[in-house]
Amino acid sequence: MYATNGYKKVVVVPHSMGVLYFLHFMKWVEAPPPMGGGGGPDWCTKHIKSIMNIGPAFLGVPKAVGNILSAESKDVAFIRAMAPGLLDSEILGLQTLEHVMRVSRTWDSIISLVPKGGDDLGRGFQVQESTKYGRIVSFGKPASEVHSSEFPSLRSQKQGSLHNATPPPVASCGKVWTEYDDLSRETISKISENKAYTANTLLDLLRTIAPKMMRRAEAHFSHGIADDLDDLKYNDYKYWSNPLETKLPEAPDMEIYCLYGVGIPTERSYVYKESQPGRCKSIPLQIDSSADGNKNGCLKGGVYFVDGDESVPVLSAGFMCAKGWRGKTRFNPSGIATYVREYKHKAPANLLEGRGLESGAHVDIMGNVALIEDVLRVAAGASGVELGGDKIYSDIMKMSEKIKVRL
Repeated sequence: MYATNGYKKVVVVPHSMGVLYFLHFMKWVEAPPPMGGGGGPDWCTKHIKSIMNIGPAFLGVPKAVGNILSAESKDVAFIRAMAPGLLDSEILGLQTLEHVMRVSRTWDSIISLVPKGGDDLGRGFQVQESTKYGRIVSFGKPASEVHSSEFPSLRSQKQGSLHNATPPPVASCGKVWTEYDDLSRETISKISENKAYTANTLLDLLRTIAPKMMRRAEAHFSHGIADDLDDLKYNDYKYWSNPLETKLPEAPDMEIYCLYGVGIPTERSYVYKESQPGRCKSIPLQIDSSADGNKNGCLKGGVYFVDGDESVPVLSAGFMCAKGWRGKTRFNPSGIATYVREYKHKAPANLLEGRGLESGAHVDIMGNVALIEDVLRVAAGASGVELGGDKIYSDIMKMSEKIKVRL
């Protein structure tokens, strides 16, 4: 594109998970071979004018956790609440969720969407009080509401400590095998006895219930925060898709935009329970669809909600542009300009409008007229300042300020 466009810099428009892989690309293209593409340290500043990230999942999405644990989301929890037993019916023998899990456990890229930054960033994903920060999975509604100090064991939990029971023999009934078939009921009980899993301890849980998937995926993805970005270990490609463990390129004239919708309840954490024992080849954990908050609360059907675009919470979409990369930071050493542009969701008035012209939903936003206008103006040469700078409707700035991350 650069060559065919008269050697003019290009505007890149990645979406959703794609923003992580373009972040990886910028490190790869400048890195020397054989690890990288050998483009040299000035490749990005020479070829890229702007990066307009749409619905960016920079810090991950909690709904990826529900997919890995039980192949569920808010929609499945809703179906369970409306028609109990339908998805788990032995008579129908569908094993729908088992089939979904068997397939999705081969999609290692899902692990790139697991929330990043540990409990430091988990504070920003909080539901209400800061004492409940970072809780992504809770077993039972009470565990999702008590003070975080009541779970001290979670901070010191060692990898694999849950996985010490003898697995059962493979059952002879059912046709769908999942990694849960290698876990004993004792191990499942230990998982639920821990009551709550924060962003830090979640990875230990995933290593227990999906060991093969995690072994493969953790060779390619990392989820922490770098202490020293000059440490040579961060030259490894596994860190390049995590904005908290990699540096942006030296490209002071480049601009980075975070463009995303707001105003839609978005999954943030889950209340789980053990499934009924005894069913052959069942998934032993499920969202507790009976867990509800008060009338004006954010807990509904076992799912806690926050502001977002229905898939990505505001914090994940906006934090890096609002704070992590704002100005010269250790993550943005050349001071690339960043802009937050939010689009308030407005549902279509009728079916004739289709997906709507002002939608802020994660996918439908790509038909949002205001977003399209912003992209076209930048592609035509406008700068972020000429667009009007930030356009914010959410509390992203307040949330970002609460997060104490060394910049």
